[in-house]
Amino acid sequence: MNRTMPRLALCALALMTAAPAAAQTTAPYSVAESGRGYGSLQAAVDAIGNGTGTILVSPGVHRDCAVQEGGAVTYRAAVPGKAIFDGGICEDKAALILRGRAATVNGIIFQNMAVADGNGAGIRLEQGNLNVSNSYFRNSEQGILTADDPSSAIRIDRSTFSGLGRCDRGLSCAHSIYIGDYGSLSVTRSRFQQGNGGHYVKSRARRTTVTDSSFDDTRGRATNYMIDLPNGSTGVIEGNVFVQGRDKENYSAFIAVAAEGKEHSSNGLIVRNNDARVGPGIDRTTTFLADWSGDRVQLGANRLGPKLKPFERR
Repeated sequence: MNRTMPRLALCALALMTAAPAAAQTTAPYSVAESGRGYGSLQAAVDAIGNGTGTILVSPGVHRDCAVQEGGAVTYRAAVPGKAIFDGGICEDKAALILRGRAATVNGIIFQNMAVADGNGAGIRLEQGNLNVSNSYFRNSEQGILTADDPSSAIRIDRSTFSGLGRCDRGLSCAHSIYIGDYGSLSVTRSRFQQGNGGHYVKSRARRTTVTDSSFDDTRGRATNYMIDLPNGSTGVIEGNVFVQGRDKENYSAFIAVAAEGKEHSSNGLIVRNNDARVGPGIDRTTTFLADWSGDRVQLGANRLGPKLKPFERR
């Protein structure tokens, strides 16, 4: 495992500033291919329509949102880490509602997303492929929430998820990221921290990869699993750092497989080369990997702290 990984994850936004700034217009949004500016995000999305294009988001705080009905759209901060979507919600769901062929999000901050049903998200993905990089999701009910699309893939890289999730008001829990029945989910070089309930990564995808990422639960409140694969999943969980905090709704496991019933095979799921422990001053016994699937999960060598049982069949 790369021991410098947590520092890289913490500094993801700082690293983004090294990227070259794109050409600016006076409008808050512009389509890179045409150079035309737009006063609203929805107008820029509609201009691309069913085609392919890149929307440059100007620096500043934008209380805006949009629904992408088609096409393949890239949403890119003109100055990485300086474009902020703050509390703007479409359809009582999210800042970006994506139901086109594909979407890419790069260098954008999403914050303060809340709706009546407790599932306010930075991104609500309803179909199509999604690539997220160098982005920050914070202080919201959910970071990314998806529907089901078994033919499509999600990739998340160099992004941070902080102050997300909830389990209150008698509503179903929200999570830092919640992926439906997708073809695959890949999370690389990302950071999860300070959850406010639910799981950090909940994935019903048929294949789930989480590598070179960090899960810092020391300031979490009423949180649950670090990684939950509730219906089973193949894939790889490798090279991550996990620290479980004190304030847990459920501290019985770090990683859970098929806890809600096996719908996908977990044969060949690989969990190796991770570092996991409970936070300083916490005296309790827990389990690193809890498995309800009965499949052939491959648990390799992991560095586990005291009173952390490697595996439990449930």
